[in-house]
Amino acid sequence: MLRWRAGLLCAGALVVSAPAAVPAQSQGASPPPTSPGTQTNPTPFDVSVFAELPAMEGPEISPNGKFIAAKIAVAGTQYFAIVPLDGGKPKLIGLGENDLNKWSWVNDDWLVIGVGQLVPMEGDSWYVTRSLGVSAAGNKIVKLAANDAAQDADDIVWIATDGTPRVRMALQTSIYSDDPGFWPQVEEIDVSTGRRKPVLRGREGIWNWYADGSGAIRMGIGMSLDGRTQRAVYRESGEGSFKTIDKVKTHRDTLTVPAMFLKEPGKGLMIADDADGFSALYELDLSTLERGKQLFASKGFDIGGLLPDESGFGYVGVYVNEDKPGIRWTDPALVALQATIAGMIKGGEPRIVSLSRDRSVAVVHVGGANAPGAYFLYRTADQSMQRLVTNNDTIGMKRMNPVRTIRYRARDGLEIAAVLTLPAGKKSNLPLIVMPHGGPFARDTEEWDWWTQFLASRGYAVVQPNYRGSSGYGTPFTQKGQGQWGLAMQDDLNDVVPELAKLGIADPKRACMVGASYGGYAAMRAAQRDGKLYRCAVAFAGVSDLNRMLNQNRNFLGSDARRDWLKMQAPDLKAVSPLNYPGEFSIPLLLVHGKKDRVVPIVHSRAMASKLKGVGKDVVYIEQPEADHHFSRSEDRLEFLKALEAFLAKHNPA
Repeated sequence: MLRWRAGLLCAGALVVSAPAAVPAQSQGASPPPTSPGTQTNPTPFDVSVFAELPAMEGPEISPNGKFIAAKIAVAGTQYFAIVPLDGGKPKLIGLGENDLNKWSWVNDDWLVIGVGQLVPMEGDSWYVTRSLGVSAAGNKIVKLAANDAAQDADDIVWIATDGTPRVRMALQTSIYSDDPGFWPQVEEIDVSTGRRKPVLRGREGIWNWYADGSGAIRMGIGMSLDGRTQRAVYRESGEGSFKTIDKVKTHRDTLTVPAMFLKEPGKGLMIADDADGFSALYELDLSTLERGKQLFASKGFDIGGLLPDESGFGYVGVYVNEDKPGIRWTDPALVALQATIAGMIKGGEPRIVSLSRDRSVAVVHVGGANAPGAYFLYRTADQSMQRLVTNNDTIGMKRMNPVRTIRYRARDGLEIAAVLTLPAGKKSNLPLIVMPHGGPFARDTEEWDWWTQFLASRGYAVVQPNYRGSSGYGTPFTQKGQGQWGLAMQDDLNDVVPELAKLGIADPKRACMVGASYGGYAAMRAAQRDGKLYRCAVAFAGVSDLNRMLNQNRNFLGSDARRDWLKMQAPDLKAVSPLNYPGEFSIPLLLVHGKKDRVVPIVHSRAMASKLKGVGKDVVYIEQPEADHHFSRSEDRLEFLKALEAFLAKHNPA
């Protein structure tokens, strides 16, 4: 039943010392330049500069402020690293074929990380997840629940706050739905030894468990095997039986559940829609499921979640995602700290990303939508700001091509927000790249984007419309995308072209569409349906056949609900699938896909390329043997950008 375990992580768990190739802090480094000036060098950076992986991603400082855990890039490959802040050598943890999905400090000496890997199982490929304890010294890795974990074993529901290396983790012990071990149980695990003790047995139908700040398991979220109904169970404390507090039909209603448990019995916080359909933070009475007063809102936008305090029973800030993402601190001390740091950085956009337990040391990112920036270490004792690492050594702290948000009206009057990037020093009659985001339940904001900055450096205006169905603009806006894949969602993309022409920014006769994932689907759809508007299209890891996606989900838990959802995205999936209409393609198309893509199977691009070649259409197909869905290797980024540059130079020169 669990025969795949022996192979999982066999290529991982390799700890090696990191020499000078690993970015380390520069002692006494000065803050970034005070001028917000834009890069105007007439000689653009080489394509390889934009293909560089960011030197550091997701830095988390240890509670004692002595280490940083993060993804780092070494020679074009990403590793998990533990970086001592006393000048010692960082440690790299190589994970082989495993994805590194998450990491958190448990105490001063230990972290827990979550990894995943596709493994052969039951004649198919299954994605298996595991958790590992990793010592801060980087010399010890402990596999958690190694002997009996089944498919999913990485759900950390609580981390101890008393300094001990304890977590509570939900995990499966069986892959068969008629076995009690199929439904996740909760165990307390010492990540330094792997020792375990049971906390809560699995309950039929309950898939996710949630703990309060003390570690008591207070709530579970479940669904039927077909996924078509969901329910929430709750109890007042860590003892006693659970009762069902809410039950809904999937895709029709939303469960009423707390975003956080408060210390006061029966009280919590919830994130729910306000009268206009934008999510906001409210008090919640768990005994009646009635919400109380509104505590926080971001006018015109959904909020992104809470930053818990050290007790786990309160919060210190709220994630916001307006035209640009950020944190709105609610703790007065952190409001003051953010203001102090901001006062030290002129012309930059400092953002606190991680804090030590006593808040004496902070990791700060300084950069912006037009600058990859750098990470700095701020110490309150002497108000010093030391540079840890520059995310792109060649670009450094330079500001590149300007980025702003515009708004326009779709043909039916719906307002659409779009991120616009222009070549530095240019703003009129430009060749245009329309770049839809993936998801499609996602959105683009004003953040550093290596694709758009590369294209702008080559003279293109790049616009990223947040078409109907995108997230972040309230439930009604998202719902307007239902049934509109390849239809009104596609129209929203097209409607930005005449708008930018009217503003004098873009030449409407020189437009191409470039996208990835759902954006890649939209690019194929544009080449098939809207060739009169575009000169060419580029799709990375795009979906070409929606019915194939439908069949792809058939063996998953909750597959019926997934099928229901996909069928809701268009009146006729076949009619909006580009694969079915190769003869209608009227513009050149570049297809690029990674063989190790775990999100969109490569068959979507293979089949599309084959059909187009079969009817004599202008298509270029590049298959990347080592690439995944997320461009995790700089080598794959470089190959893609070179192909993109050559394709655009031929079909839509700047």
